Amino acid sequence: MTAAAYDYYSHLKGRPMKKIQLRDAKAMLSAVVDDAQQGNPAVITRRGKSEAVILSFREWQRLSRVPSFARLLMSVPAGAKSVKRRDRSSLRDIDL
Repeated sequence: MTAAAYDYYSHLKGRPMKKIQLRDAKAMLSAVVDDAQQGNPAVITRRGKSEAVILSFREWQRLSRVPSFARLLMSVPAGAKSVKRRDRSSLRDIDL
């Protein structure tokens, strides 16, 4: 196994996500999958470049249900009364 990389997921867990070269992942795929099931996903690299992530199916399902910010914005009905409109009146004067 090679050096660790920082990513958002590792920030939540408090430890960096491990990186594994593709040839090493092939040789020990069962162990990589077992680690992912225990909450330790891994980045698969090829020639030093990150190519894929192995994570548990449960974690993938959780992440796939999270809506994007754009989808959340588009879900707000047009002209919704609950959305507070910005006051467009003139700005106040201040002394600098």
